[in-house]
Amino acid sequence: MRSLKISVIVPLLNEEESLRELASRLETVLSALAHDAYEVLFIDDGSTDASYQVLKELHAANPRFQAIRFRRNYGKSAALAVGFARAEGEIVITMDADLQDDPNELPALCAKLDEGFDLVSGWKKKRYDPWHKTMPSKLFNAVTSKMSGVTLHDFNCGLKAYRSEVVKSLQIYGDMHRYIPALAHWEGFKVTEIAVQHHPRKFGVSKFGAKRFVTGFLDLLTVVFTTKYIKRPLHLFGAIGAIMLVIGLGIETTLTVEWFMGLTYFSNRPLVLFGILLIIVGVQLISMGLLGEMLVKNSSTGTGQYLIREQIVRGEDV
Repeated sequence: MRSLKISVIVPLLNEEESLRELASRLETVLSALAHDAYEVLFIDDGSTDASYQVLKELHAANPRFQAIRFRRNYGKSAALAVGFARAEGEIVITMDADLQDDPNELPALCAKLDEGFDLVSGWKKKRYDPWHKTMPSKLFNAVTSKMSGVTLHDFNCGLKAYRSEVVKSLQIYGDMHRYIPALAHWEGFKVTEIAVQHHPRKFGVSKFGAKRFVTGFLDLLTVVFTTKYIKRPLHLFGAIGAIMLVIGLGIETTLTVEWFMGLTYFSNRPLVLFGILLIIVGVQLISMGLLGEMLVKNSSTGTGQYLIREQIVRGEDV
């Protein structure tokens, strides 16, 4: 049985100036919220400043503040994955270390979980970021909502609260941390969001550049495929292949009829080659889907990979 009520995970990179203030505010909020049954896991993602030295000082003052230091910068997803694996609390909360996330929002996040949700994501309704970050972010959130089926205003908000079973079941890597709400939703967890206070950056500069939007889109495609279609690849490849095959056959049939009627010649119609190309690619995609289905069927070894919400064992409701 878990003895800790709340685990707070704080990924960080070169945030030595903000850590003491953040720790002080977290200590005040968590002492009241969890009655000292809490832990704070700082994941130092390869900082090159004195961040880890500050973390050692914080641990000496309060052993509930713990720190893990990577040998190099692996990224936020890696930091969260390690934090999720180490967290012992019944409730797991993530937040950024730059003081833009407000620790005073923690009680509201926990209260929303008590309403029956498994994941509560923060929504920075009023953001204090420059336009070149907010505008692409709005586009990113709109596209992600459309493709994932989860309607949220702010997928990438660092301030989130989870039930422990959520973080223990998710596998995140690359830049997948942006899609945690979608991943949780596809696993059957109840996801919602609440508006949270967002503060201007007090120290340092943002660690994320424009490149994250390109890699983020590629990761979105990965998320959609590996969650929606990993067990039924024919639904994806077969559907696309069938469409291309039908279009290619339609083109070739039309041109063949015109040729029989003497209305055209194949030699001066590049459309013939385009139709043949569609047919070939369509057949290949359908074949890939069928091969994928065979691999999935052969690799399925039972029900161990499926998340069970509840069950009755020997007459007891578990």
